Amino acid sequence: MTGAERLARHRATRTSDAPVIRLRRPADRRSRIQRWSDTIAALADLQAEYGTWLDALPDNQRDRATAEALRTIVDLDLCEPQAIEPPRGFGRD
Repeated sequence: MTGAERLARHRATRTSDAPVIRLRRPADRRSRIQRWSDTIAALADLQAEYGTWLDALPDNQRDRATAEALRTIVDLDLCEPQAIEPPRGFGRD
């Protein structure tokens, strides 16, 4: 679609009486602590999935770049980030 066609379509929709519908994402109302916990849990889940993927690789794929990347992800130590307790913030201690 050319620029002129897009402009004509835009003008046609603006002159019609049809309501303009705009969608917004809902605001994330979780606290920073909850977002941190959810993110670390998601990382642990992904690491487990990548471990399953690595175990399912055929023998002829074990020396390739994909297997090396999967091994690197599986070997990451997530114990340290899981142990971190973020500060609660001003007035919430």
